[in-house]
Amino acid sequence: MTARVQAQHGTVFVVDDEEVLRDALSWLLRSRRLLPRAYASADAFWAAIEQDDVRPDAPGCLLLDMRMPGMNGMALFERLIERGWLDLLPVIFLTGHADVATAVMAVKRGAFDFVEKPFSDNALVDRVVEALERSAQALARLQERDGLRRHLAELTERELEVMRLVIAGRANKQIADELDISVRTVEVHRARVFDKMDVKSAVELANLLRGAGLE
Repeated sequence: MTARVQAQHGTVFVVDDEEVLRDALSWLLRSRRLLPRAYASADAFWAAIEQDDVRPDAPGCLLLDMRMPGMNGMALFERLIERGWLDLLPVIFLTGHADVATAVMAVKRGAFDFVEKPFSDNALVDRVVEALERSAQALARLQERDGLRRHLAELTERELEVMRLVIAGRANKQIADELDISVRTVEVHRARVFDKMDVKSAVELANLLRGAGLE
């Protein structure tokens, strides 16, 4: 399944204190077959996160007003940074002209984009779809890392030792000498590592671990 298809099953969280804008954005997103969930304040959205009603376990993005009563958009953004959610839940700021400089700074810190009010409906939704695609890709990477960690947890201590030497480029004889075991034992451990990690070669194993940041 491609990221674009996955994105269609994601959620667009709309956080804005203006009811008219929330309703208009929700209608716009539904017209493009996207699922909106609207909140009247950053405080309400954060409460939903703390109650585990909002979780980054499916593609999603956040349309976030910069200025609101109570917690403002930047304060919520800072909390999302602390949670490490910016890749899983990309943030698109909705901002007035006076807040453009602040929005630019937020983009430098990891926000996906900002859109100045009034905005083009089509341009906004196009960016939302791109943000959902980024979210889907980040979730896929996270799931891949979690799967690899589960596979690694199945390896014995000896298999882990052999694996590290294999991906370091050592030949079976060198591994046997270093670990003071027979070449045949190295071959058995190597085969078990490849089977548990679902790879066919040392190069594939090294690339898999490197790609997931687990090397």
